[in-house]
Amino acid sequence: MRLADVRGGDRLMTTDTTAYDDDLDEQAPAAGDPADFDAFFAEQDTSRPRESFTLYGTRYVLPDSLPLMFTLQAERVQDSNDPNDVRKMLGTLFGGDTLDTWAEHGMTDRQFGIVLIYSAANVRTPGSVTMQRAAELHDEQERTRAAGKAPAPNRAARRTKPKNGKRRSSGKR
Repeated sequence: MRLADVRGGDRLMTTDTTAYDDDLDEQAPAAGDPADFDAFFAEQDTSRPRESFTLYGTRYVLPDSLPLMFTLQAERVQDSNDPNDVRKMLGTLFGGDTLDTWAEHGMTDRQFGIVLIYSAANVRTPGSVTMQRAAELHDEQERTRAAGKAPAPNRAARRTKPKNGKRRSSGKR
């Protein structure tokens, strides 16, 4: 069954694939041959755009998507105080001793956060976040975090405030 042809710009778009069936047959693996994801992913890797940046004289090329190990380690690192966990996580994205190299160059917490925001955004969509925008996003997160961590009043201060505008009773009647 042939559906109506549709004009899209200068190209004729059709749902009739009979003209391409031979091409598809040539691409299909022979019966019994397993699908080769290694070759497929290698081909995909070369065609996807990647973002790069330079920091402390080293050029870093971001992967075309976040490595699964980075994602798994990021979950683990959230509650960890061990620098080795952060070291491993960064190693999967930027290579070996990245954390130590950056620390030796005097990187600050803010700079570290900005690089991570920039990198995470640009791995997903290259060119989507500038360094300036990454800094703004980092600072917004810090302000939100600081506002959410206002110290709670101590117990004595809470007891002196009457609830619902009522006066506190001494308990005697």
